Amino acid sequence: MYILSLNYIKPLDEVDTFIDEHVEFLEKQYKAGIFVMSGRKVPRTGGIILAKAVTLEELDTIISEDPFHINGIAEYNITQFIPTMMLEELAGLKEDLTK
Repeated sequence: MYILSLNYIKPLDEVDTFIDEHVEFLEKQYKAGIFVMSGRKVPRTGGIILAKAVTLEELDTIISEDPFHINGIAEYNITQFIPTMMLEELAGLKEDLTK
């Protein structure tokens, strides 16, 4: 699993110009089963996306399709982690550590 931390590098008025396209990008990744959760940071300096485990190469390809990335609106910081403890309702996100 990955934590994608987006940090805006443009003013919010420019962010808002691309927000609808960014939401379409998010929806596409949710439908593909890659993104698990997303939302804005508080204060509004960027956002967070939780993504299922794919290869870093696949994740880079996905990020390259984001209008925020394409238009230089946000920078991505990626942290990979292995969920080992969680609410029972989220148990489907637990990774097989034997792989």
